Amino acid sequence: MPRILAIDYGQKRTGLAVTDELQIIASGLTTVATSELMIFLENYFKQELVSKILIGEPKQMNGLPSQSAEMIEKFVADFKLKFPEKDVARVDERFTSKLAFQSMIDGGLSKKQRQNKALIDEISATIMLQDYLTRKMI
Repeated sequence: MPRILAIDYGQKRTGLAVTDELQIIASGLTTVATSELMIFLENYFKQELVSKILIGEPKQMNGLPSQSAEMIEKFVADFKLKFPEKDVARVDERFTSKLAFQSMIDGGLSKKQRQNKALIDEISATIMLQDYLTRKMI
């Protein structure tokens, strides 16, 4: 069974998470420089079978798009042009960074480790993906 990949797109860094082959467990994959994201994805898709791509949709508390929405919409359009065979779904990414930071605290990471923004991005993508998997099973 193909994997599902989640993308927490950011201006500088992008966090990635992926499921296992049975689409049961979400795991952090990596964080890449956003400028290198398309090359990374192209290489990753050559190595792994991925059926669905989840891309975070940033929203404000009132449900309206956040400031970064325009930048992410451009990425989504570029992604669909480059990888038209991939099924893309948008998922609400509100609170994922806060949840990621809290999970780092709960996991006992030191203050210095919690300052690693790349790790926060990767964990945020993992939370998005696990939330999607949980909703899919309901």
